[in-house]
Amino acid sequence: MKLGKGGTMNVKLKSGVNLFYKRSGIYIAGLIIVCILIGLITTVKPAYRLSSGIITSWTSDINSATFLYLLGLENHAFQQAFTKDQSFPDFSSTIFQLATSVKPDDPRSLIGNELPGFSTFDNQILIAGEGTNYTNLPFESSPPLKEVLKDRQAVINDDEEKESQESVESKNEPTTGNKNVVFLYNSHNRESFLPHLPDVTDPNHAHHKEVNITKVSERLAKTLQTKGIGTAVDHTDIMAELNKKGWDYGKSYEASREVVSEAFSTNKDIQYAFDIHRDSIGREKTTKEISGQSYARIMIVVGAEHESYERNLELATELHYMIEERYPGLSRGVLPKKGELTNGIFNQDISNNALLLEFGGVENNLDELYRSADALAEVFSEMYWNAEEVNAAS
Repeated sequence: MKLGKGGTMNVKLKSGVNLFYKRSGIYIAGLIIVCILIGLITTVKPAYRLSSGIITSWTSDINSATFLYLLGLENHAFQQAFTKDQSFPDFSSTIFQLATSVKPDDPRSLIGNELPGFSTFDNQILIAGEGTNYTNLPFESSPPLKEVLKDRQAVINDDEEKESQESVESKNEPTTGNKNVVFLYNSHNRESFLPHLPDVTDPNHAHHKEVNITKVSERLAKTLQTKGIGTAVDHTDIMAELNKKGWDYGKSYEASREVVSEAFSTNKDIQYAFDIHRDSIGREKTTKEISGQSYARIMIVVGAEHESYERNLELATELHYMIEERYPGLSRGVLPKKGELTNGIFNQDISNNALLLEFGGVENNLDELYRSADALAEVFSEMYWNAEEVNAAS
């Protein structure tokens, strides 16, 4: 059956009306969906909302070139920022990474999701010292508290207890006077060393009430004081505090936080706070021979899960390079730590000048640790007094 002109016009008109209704329906449905989403976002409990932290977590590992490329689509001037050897991002890989948290070019991301404990190695090394890589990052064991608190025999050679420092201050050298500007403490205060524990072979059991990492803090404080830098050492037995509170070993930093907070609130002169530890890995990774003497190497750890951690990174970076200039190979590097199975803050949100320092490992002895403490005091005192001169000049 043939249609006349009027019939053709009616068909077109009817088709146009149907199309209008379809589009209107899509617009209305879209508007309803947007209203529902807005309602959900504004009424959901704060704990379940999409915070800036969540969005940051999703996007922090995406290659920055991806964002630069997206900006370049709108403003071609941004495309000039690409270097000749830089390729445009693979969006399929980016989408896959967002959906699965697996980085196609980094097998650690897949293994870390599947093997318990392997995600510990999913940290980025900011500055790698000599020989430092993902296979020898600092490792903190988490023994049962009852093992840490056990009484054990410890042995110290007489030479290691001899004082080799002179506490006489030169009138020509600067001094902080009666002000303690550095605060030293030990969140894992009973961390000890196998060479001084004759009956212990398991590194997880290398803990002692007296012969432990606190001796390194005391040595560092004494050497800093000979450099004119007033230093206070906290002697709180954090492990005993944990036991008293009924907390496990994993809450060590929560217990030490009370100590650090009180120190800063009661002493306005404190400018720096260092949490002194020892690593749990073997001697071959934590020892360096310098000028014919053996030193316990130092790793500088920065908690990367608080807003101002980059200020702590600045201090860590400066300290690393100054150590390397004076004692090449002594610093293992700078490691920002965050994520699962780690504290991620280490009380460093209390001060921009707070660091965690890993002195040597479980197989180092006090001779090596004391040399490193003296070396660090020498380097830090230079950095401190240089900064004081700059502040005085300004």
